[in-house]
Amino acid sequence: MEIICKNCHQVFKGHYCNNCGQTAETHKINAHFLWHDIQHGLLHFDAGIPYSLKQLFTRPGHSIREFIEGKRVKHFKPLSLVAILAAFYGFLYHYYHINLFETSKKSDLDLTDFNEWNATHFAWTTIATIPFYTIGTFIVFRKQGYNFFEFFVLNTFKASQRLFVQILTFPILLYLNSINHAEKFSTITYLIGIILTFWTNIQFFNKISKTKAFFLSILSHIIFLTFFLIIVAIVLVLTGKIAD
Repeated sequence: MEIICKNCHQVFKGHYCNNCGQTAETHKINAHFLWHDIQHGLLHFDAGIPYSLKQLFTRPGHSIREFIEGKRVKHFKPLSLVAILAAFYGFLYHYYHINLFETSKKSDLDLTDFNEWNATHFAWTTIATIPFYTIGTFIVFRKQGYNFFEFFVLNTFKASQRLFVQILTFPILLYLNSINHAEKFSTITYLIGIILTFWTNIQFFNKISKTKAFFLSILSHIIFLTFFLIIVAIVLVLTGKIAD
């Protein structure tokens, strides 16, 4: 049966137009259509996000390597996943007035405004840290056959790992914030993030020994911290957040 495409008017057979990709069957726009569109177009929540998160906590390194090598249909797009998780966590952070720097009043840093700014721009700041992770990974693991952008994808997925842990453990942060010990949460999630990073790297770089991957991961993280702290110090100086 020949069908005339409602989008480009091409005559075709089958379920999709071979000229523009339009589906043969279009549905009336109603509440069901909009809900279905939100699921598939915005969040792809029925498959993409749960699948990617499950993979990141069951076989992280293997699944990311497979994604880079082309096995991508079931995965949610890595940058979109980070943006959604970070935006949600940032909303919680801002809504519940979390302040990780409240106990730092005696220091030379005035971070009250920075804490609020970070809460309202959490998605952007999270994404902005990924290149710094990638620099460390690229320098240390450059002989493993991946380019900078592939390492960027690796570190983007690892950022989603850390974010999901923070979301799951948010009730703990909320409690610690109520007793003015929220900074302890950062230490806990930082250590969890380190463990996840090492686990992911050991699986991802499966052409080298686990021991070598472990120690190279430590070196990679040291390089990340160096670059990141230098940039943070420069930003704080330029924005006047470091008191005279």
